[in-house]
This record gives sequence, C-alpha cells and structure tokens, in this order.
Amino acid sequence: MSLQLAEQFEANEQYEQALEEYKKEYESNQGDVGILERLGHLSLILEKPQEAAGYYYEILKLDVTNQLAYEQLMSIFENTDRYKYYVYRGNKNSLEGKLDYAISDFKKALSHAVDNDAQVVMTRLTLANLYRQKGDKMKAIDEYNMILEYDNLHEEIFLQLADIYMEEEVYQSAIDALQRAKQKGFDTQRINEALAAVYLKSGDAQSAIEYTKDELLKIQCMLELGKISEAYSKLNSLPEEYKKNPRYLTLMAQYCYSSKDFEKALNYIDEYNNAQPNSPLTYQMRALVYDETGDEYHSHLNWGKYNLIRGNKDIAINEFLNAVQLRADEVEVMFTLADLLTEDGDINHASEYYEKIVRIEPNNREALKKLASYRESIGDYRGKVDYLEKLYEADPNDVEGLKELASGYEKIHAKDKAVEVYKRYLDLVKDPVEYKLAKSKLEKLENFGTGDAEESVGLIDKIMGFFNKG
Repeated sequence: MSLQLAEQFEANEQYEQALEEYKKEYESNQGDVGILERLGHLSLILEKPQEAAGYYYEILKLDVTNQLAYEQLMSIFENTDRYKYYVYRGNKNSLEGKLDYAISDFKKALSHAVDNDAQVVMTRLTLANLYRQKGDKMKAIDEYNMILEYDNLHEEIFLQLADIYMEEEVYQSAIDALQRAKQKGFDTQRINEALAAVYLKSGDAQSAIEYTKDELLKIQCMLELGKISEAYSKLNSLPEEYKKNPRYLTLMAQYCYSSKDFEKALNYIDEYNNAQPNSPLTYQMRALVYDETGDEYHSHLNWGKYNLIRGNKDIAINEFLNAVQLRADEVEVMFTLADLLTEDGDINHASEYYEKIVRIEPNNREALKKLASYRESIGDYRGKVDYLEKLYEADPNDVEGLKELASGYEKIHAKDKAVEVYKRYLDLVKDPVEYKLAKSKLEKLENFGTGDAEESVGLIDKIMGFFNKG
C-alpha cells in the first residue's frame, strides 16, 4: 500500500509525504533501483542534495552502469565538491569506453585531493588501471610507484605492480615491489607465493622454493633444479585430490620430458589439454617435446599455435610458413596461414595458399569462395566466375555462391547464364528482401534481352587481348 500511496502523494505534488512513503517501501525492497530513483528525485525537489546523493550512490552499488545516477551525482557535486564531481564524471567516461576523457577527469580530481591521502591513493590507483586498459604500462607503473610512497596501503597494490612488471618481463623490479610489500608489513602468503612465481619465472628456482608453500610449485622447482627423482617421489606421494589438478598433469609431463620419455610426456599434455582446452601452455609443451625429438614440422606447428594464442601474429605466421614448407599437403595449416596473411593485408600471398588447397581438394568450398573474392578484388571477373562455377559444381545449393555467380555473369555480360543462375537462386533463397532484389534483376535481364555472344572477358582479359593484337 505504501507504494501506491507514495505515487499518489507524488502525483498531487505532496513531495514530503511521498518521500516518507517511498522510504517505508524501500525498507522492505532495498534492491529496487526504481524506488531509489524516486527517492533521489524527490530529495532533489525538496532541496536535500546530500540525501539525494546517498540514494544515487546506493543505485551505483546495485548497478554500476546506471547513467542517470552518474549524471545526477555530477550535477549535485559540480559546485560543491569538485573532487567527487570529476570522479563521477571519470567513472562515467570510463564505462562508456572514453578512456582518454576518463584519464583527464581523474587527473583533475587528483588536483582537488591534495590534502586527503585516501583520495590521492584511490585516484592514482584508478589512473593506473586506466593506463593499463590503454596499454600504457609505463605510465601505470609510474602511478603505482607514487602510490607506494603513502601509508595504510593494501597488499593488492603491490601485487598489481608486480603483475605489470611480470607482463613486461622485468622480473627484478617485480621482486623489488614484492619485497617492499614485506617491508611494509605484508609478510603474507599471497605476497610470498607471488615472489615464488616471479623467482621461478626469472629462472631462480632455488629462491622460489624457499618462498612457496604450494606443493605443486615446490615440485616444479625441483624439476627445474634437476632433482628429478626427488620430484618424482613427491609426485607419487601426493594425495589423490592433487592428481585431479591440471597442474599435476603438466608436472608429470615435465617429469617425463626430463626423463626423455617423450611419448608419455605427450600423453600427459593431451590429458592437460582435455582439462584446459586451447591453453597456450599445451602448445608450448608440445613444441618443446617435438624440439627434443627432432620433429620439425610439429615443432613449428605448435610454436605457431602458441604464438597465435599469445597474440604474436608475425611470429606465428613465420612458424606456419616453416611448417607448410615441410609438409605441403596439410590443408588445415594452409587455411590458418592464408587467413593470417589476409588479416595482415598480404592477400596476394594468401591467395597462393588457397590455390594450393584447391589443387589438393578441388571441391573445397571455403577456398573457392576466398579465391573468387580475391579475383574480384583485382578486377579479374572472369577468374571470379571460374572459381564460382567450380563452387556451383561442388555445391549446387550454396545460396550465397549462386548469388555471387549470377552477379559475376552480369559483370562479364553473360546474360543467358546470369538468367539461368538467378532462376536457380530464386528457387532456393528464403529471405523475402533478397528474393525481391534478385527477382528485379532477373526481370531487367529478361526485358533487356539475352545472348552470350557479347560476353565480356573482364578487365584483365581485355588488357591481355589488347597486347595480343600486336
């Protein structure tokens, strides 16, 4: 009843009474954003901005993307608290993906937080995260290092800084940041495990083993230190629940690799891949095994997949190029390579691999489509039609292929063939808009008159014909 009464009071412009009734309703519905919006709105009407700000803040706790709440909070604090005004504006810009504007806002907020250490730390931390989102890691590092000059910090700040250094492979700086955390009183398991991970990554397994309490990480350190039998003994003595952990499988693979039992290593890697599909670690481990066994093709293939997942496209392309040179009949690899070359803008090189695929698999629909598209891009409409005709032979019911073939025939003025294919297309197409467009084209062709005697040879063939006249 309170909600209906509140709405009635509001409709009658009895705002004080409406506010009180909405408050009663809110007590039993504290997750209702709509009620909070009414409370905020009425508080502003009654010139209670601080009370309104509290309601809009509660809305953001429930829905961090609520545009109305940000706009109202900005309006409330614009002339009374410039720090909060810029923070809310920065958060709004950040959510909208306007990172440069958000960074500018938080810099302005910083200038209004000079005497408040907590505000300075939170603002610089936000700036650091914004710089990370932009990929400007050096500026993020600068912000973190300025934060570390303050007291009453959280260990998460040290961990985040170490994480950036790890991404940049500046391991000693990551170690220094974590050691500084310990000096500041954060001698915690999280900090020590992070230190162990950095030491191991940097190649110092001996230091890593001194900091970790993680049994699996200890075993990994033993393997890195060449303590193979000791590591194997600990692996066998682990409780059964450890053996369900994907990391256990990688350690078994590493043990088998160190023991030169490469077949078993690959089996464990396969098990790991089943547990963690398409992980870059899978391809890295396989590549290392194939390096040791002298299997160059599978080594290049797996290094290619590893680098592709890691975003190192140029390295991946080079690895796949090496792989196809060793095995020229692997269609899947050639497709991957051709697609990467196309993404890289090297469509001429990509087309060579699509042509190789068609020579191996003459009815490969995807390759035929790619080649038809390539031929069109260089103005060779006759070549486009040739590939689309092969596609039609491979799959007479490929609707998009039929549409392109009909269009191709139009471009080379093969009107009879265009009419024939448009009729076939109309029998298959389901989209009413596409049907209407094709029907219109067909009618124009039929009204204009048909006959293939005037068939154009396309731009490239015309040019070649001109030179042949001599």
